[in-house]
Amino acid sequence: MPAPTAAALDRIPGWFWPADQRLFAWFLSTGTQGDLLELGTYLGKSAVLIGGHLRPGESFTVCDLFELEAPDAANEAETTGSYSTLTRERFEQNYLSVHDSLPEIVHGPTSVILDHVKADSCRFVHVDASHLYTHVKADVLAARAVLREDGIVAFDDYRSEHTPGVALAVWEAVAGLGLSPICVSSQKLYATWGDPAPVQRRLLDWLAATPELWHTTDVLGERELVRVNQRKKPAPAGDLGELGRLSAELRRTAADLKKTAAESRTAVQNLKTATREISLAGPVVQRAVRWTRRHLTRRKAPV
Repeated sequence: MPAPTAAALDRIPGWFWPADQRLFAWFLSTGTQGDLLELGTYLGKSAVLIGGHLRPGESFTVCDLFELEAPDAANEAETTGSYSTLTRERFEQNYLSVHDSLPEIVHGPTSVILDHVKADSCRFVHVDASHLYTHVKADVLAARAVLREDGIVAFDDYRSEHTPGVALAVWEAVAGLGLSPICVSSQKLYATWGDPAPVQRRLLDWLAATPELWHTTDVLGERELVRVNQRKKPAPAGDLGELGRLSAELRRTAADLKKTAAESRTAVQNLKTATREISLAGPVVQRAVRWTRRHLTRRKAPV
């Protein structure tokens, strides 16, 4: 299958940022033969990219509840709140808009995936299903079971504030199940149950030759962890573009409003001061007027 273009991916709704698209493509283009698996596929944005790297003799499986009822109340609340528009039909439409045939689809909870995917058969697994700790922990164990020794697993939402269950399950696997992180982006953690060092070396060589991405290497206990993100493109000199022009106009408007507000506050303060002075001077003026009237009256009276 041909790798999809960025424009093709942009037409599909979902949260799959450019840095992760580049990392997926790199991981999927390297390594040995093996099958592909995605746990939680939403509307197919990442699945379309994964399917574009399917090699002859390999299989690609996606597993999602789609519109089915979740297996427990907490999962049902999560699904209803975040994925109410998800249907298998929409996923299939999006996938077939790029590829000629669908992947193997397991229409159900990820807890059944081991009934459909063989152990030690996958070279790449993407975990992006439930955010609840109990389910993510089970997905971690399923990923470990189906991955080959040198296979790669990518965990979505490993650090988001609204997904603490994912963070707990993933880092618990790092601390106690032998999972070795290779790199992280702002949204995903890429890891292996094999030796991460050779993969990291190849990844760093590739990143050094990929100007669209920036990277750094941090110490993670006795390990090293590569951090990757998209490099921001500077705006062309003298051409901010429509968004830049609108931003500049908004900044000018905000400055004008701030100046007007300051002038209004000054005017109000001056008015208050003048009013107070008039109030204080009122009795004095009234006494002066009465004295003047009495004085004039005495002068006009006949002798």
